[in-house]
Amino acid sequence: METRVKWLDNMSFVGESGSGHSVVMDGPPEAGGRNLGVRPMEMLLLGLGGCASFDVVSMLKKGKQDLIDCEVQITAERAETEPKVFTRIHLHFVLSGNNLSEARVKRAIELSAEKYCSASIMLGKTAEVTHDYQIA
Repeated sequence: METRVKWLDNMSFVGESGSGHSVVMDGPPEAGGRNLGVRPMEMLLLGLGGCASFDVVSMLKKGKQDLIDCEVQITAERAETEPKVFTRIHLHFVLSGNNLSEARVKRAIELSAEKYCSASIMLGKTAEVTHDYQIA
């Protein structure tokens, strides 16, 4: 896997993935940015949410669950001093579907957290990562 990050100007950067997609990252005005894109640390949380959601949706679909929607809301806390690593991360899954099995939803989230989601497992080395869910 390869990616590239190129400085644009001020504190703006464009990240290019090996699969051919781009994303703009920028800092806040007080750090010299122009607020034109997501912050790099936000990108980590977005990657975590995408990784975990991919796992959960994939497992539920393979389990023949009639999933209609899956959203994960992520909240995080960071250390107050440098390096300002994440110290706590919470993922709250909101799922909807027809006759979703609560046991299968719970198990899919557990498997993602404990076995499959590389991002969650890596971030768990410095942060307490917790999960919960609701079936809407």
